[in-house]
Amino acid sequence: MALDPQLLEILVCPEDKGPLVYVAAEQVLVNPRLRRTYAVRDDIPVMLIDEASAIDEAEVDRLVSLA
Repeated sequence: MALDPQLLEILVCPEDKGPLVYVAAEQVLVNPRLRRTYAVRDDIPVMLIDEASAIDEAEVDRLVSLA
């Protein structure tokens, strides 16, 4: 099951309040500006700053290309 499109329209990064990119194949939400990912577990986004994973620019590019 994928995330609800209406939910994706309103989700923003909890830190910079900007839009996120959903990568269904990886089950993550990506913030390319801050180079972070937020996990999606059991179709529930984990939107906690402390739970976010830092990624490098190459990983941002890879994930965004999958979206």
